[in-house]
Amino acid sequence: MAHAKAVLVLENFIAGKFVPCSSYIDSYNPSTGDVYCRVPDSGKEEVEAAVKAAKNAFPIWSSKSPLERSQILNKLADLIENDLEAFAQAESKDQGKTITFARTVDIPRAVYNFRFFASSILHHTTECTEMATMGCVHYTSRAPVGVAGLISPWNLPLYLLTWKIAPAIACGNTVVAKPSEMTSVTAWMMCKLLEKAGVPHGVVNVVFGMGTKAGEALVCHPDVPLISFTGSTLTAQRITEKSAPHCKRLSLELGGKNPAIIFDDADLAQCIPTTLRSSFANQVRSYVKKAQAEGARVLCGEGVDSLALPAGNRKGYFMLPTVIAEVKDESCCMQEEIFGPVTCIVAFDTEEEVIERANSVKYGLAATVWSSNVGRVHRVAKRLQSGLVWTNCWLVRDLNLPFGGMKASGVGREGAKDSYEFFTEVKTITIKH
Repeated sequence: MAHAKAVLVLENFIAGKFVPCSSYIDSYNPSTGDVYCRVPDSGKEEVEAAVKAAKNAFPIWSSKSPLERSQILNKLADLIENDLEAFAQAESKDQGKTITFARTVDIPRAVYNFRFFASSILHHTTECTEMATMGCVHYTSRAPVGVAGLISPWNLPLYLLTWKIAPAIACGNTVVAKPSEMTSVTAWMMCKLLEKAGVPHGVVNVVFGMGTKAGEALVCHPDVPLISFTGSTLTAQRITEKSAPHCKRLSLELGGKNPAIIFDDADLAQCIPTTLRSSFANQVRSYVKKAQAEGARVLCGEGVDSLALPAGNRKGYFMLPTVIAEVKDESCCMQEEIFGPVTCIVAFDTEEEVIERANSVKYGLAATVWSSNVGRVHRVAKRLQSGLVWTNCWLVRDLNLPFGGMKASGVGREGAKDSYEFFTEVKTITIKH
């Protein structure tokens, strides 16, 4: 008799304890299509408990010195790093990315997020001015805001969750985090390490569930003064509407349609492999059919080549890397974000033309420019309506500098200085002497 496969059951993490939920959501292994995990289907009750725990923990945590908080963040980084392989295996199985990518990018970056903000919190300065004629000195002071609501996406689960948690708690805030219900396992694993790292109960609370229930309850809660969200533009519009009555502070990192501009003097030996990685990093068939209906030509991949899978993976969410040519600029494939291994190739003649076409989409998250002409690189980068422009490289990040998009790709920036300013309140103090 065949044995049923064990299903992992996650629990919310509230006030330093794992707490079961009354209902659960099935989570699927994308490589097999089978249910392998059950995620809490949290709502107002669970969010209320998490916010209460975070509020109770705030006075003690916010009173700790930056050095004390830094030491705890570094300890948590060490614990995740010590268990890197288990985290990488879980991230690969839960999200569907390659084990190599999880092992070399996602989990190391999650570790680095904690280490980076553990260091940066020790080096911020404040402003000071003097009005000698008035006998006054002015200076600024910054303090944590309170309970931070953090909502992270499915594509870089632990990578982006820690990108929010690390600066929030480094600044002295407490948090209620809601990871994507589709990729929750590594967040749950991280919770197991918090007490050992010295994180006091209630400082980090993780509530799992759907955005429409748990996410909305978090956004609407009157005791959560700021929301950091990474996800779709449509969801961000709803977050903006729901948070408006409470005048919440928002950081919204949203969708993108990132152009890769390759000029005729580009180093193709360097450009092509990098562009392939950037184009096919995520795992959508409807867009390919739409493109064909609009007159585009599929050069390889979906609908052209066959995909042979082992028997155990035939229900999995696999798709061939697909390249589409002869696509019109107004096509949905050129205008909308495709979260799949699909790239469109279009030719251009002039610098002016390609800038105009690249800027014609509603998004403005990132772009890449490939050229050996230094003057051209600077000209094009300056005129592209993108929050980040990589030239002759891709995904190289200095976390000191701002990350975020223009237009429909977001509101606000994240990075050492920007995150510090977002997660703290500034106060101007004047002393007359």
